[in-house]
Amino acid sequence: MKKIFSLAVFAIVLSSCGRFGNKEIDGTKDMRIVCLSKQLTEYVFALGKGHDLVAVDLSSTYPDSAKLLKTVGYHRALAPEPIISMTPDLVIHSNDIGPDNVLPQIIKAGLKVKAFGGANTIDSAKLLLKELGKFFGEETKADSLVKVLDAGVARAADTLKARGITDSLKVMIIHFGLRNNNYFVMSGRNGVGDKMIRLAGCTPATYDGKGAREMSPEAVALANPDVIIATDYGYDKMGSMEKFIASVPGVALTNAGKNKRVVRFEEHDLIYFGPRTGDNVIKLINLLHPATTSVQAK
Repeated sequence: MKKIFSLAVFAIVLSSCGRFGNKEIDGTKDMRIVCLSKQLTEYVFALGKGHDLVAVDLSSTYPDSAKLLKTVGYHRALAPEPIISMTPDLVIHSNDIGPDNVLPQIIKAGLKVKAFGGANTIDSAKLLLKELGKFFGEETKADSLVKVLDAGVARAADTLKARGITDSLKVMIIHFGLRNNNYFVMSGRNGVGDKMIRLAGCTPATYDGKGAREMSPEAVALANPDVIIATDYGYDKMGSMEKFIASVPGVALTNAGKNKRVVRFEEHDLIYFGPRTGDNVIKLINLLHPATTSVQAK
């Protein structure tokens, strides 16, 4: 039954993409848009179309202007009513929203919905920029942002090389999930976080646990990271490095906990790629390799 429902949802979503695609929605004109994916929010602002956004999901916290917008809930635990109440001309997302019944309900209510690609790799981020640029009639800006992304990644690689970083610290990312109201290990699954760790000259600590559902203290201790990256909300929730080490399961047993090597980093900068990726990698290099920070980035 669940499989049949999922297939039905998929069919509705596909039909909505065709019905409400570029042929009927003119993205070059001003409109009221509700955005349900954080990377789309950043990209829309970067393309100069931020004034079209009337509401976003709770995880859309960049740029600062996004924080001034109304929110319609967390993107993986949405309800249709807050979205519908914004009376948008268009709802955009990146196929990472939930629960499954939200899209059918807002489509049934008459809202127009459009899905865009993800940004889980550098190449897919560039494709997404171009896709959005074409939709909004901002192809030139999109091309410029792609060049910024490429140049930033190259600059980060040059920074790593210039500082002579040869060690391979084991790094783990621990995130506080708003949906599950619990800490979980974000790294160790070859996602964006792992790719960012590697770009910063480090190795993701191998984590053999239960993923986002439950963080295993034994698995954290066995992974034994040299450094732990704590995402902003979870770190701030504890209030200090000492409280984070003492309170988050398994952390005190790791080299990172024993040596007080827990660093704070913004969540949204670790879960998708974009024009700021190069700068974010350099920030990671500074945090993970503090002994080399005397060598300035070019």
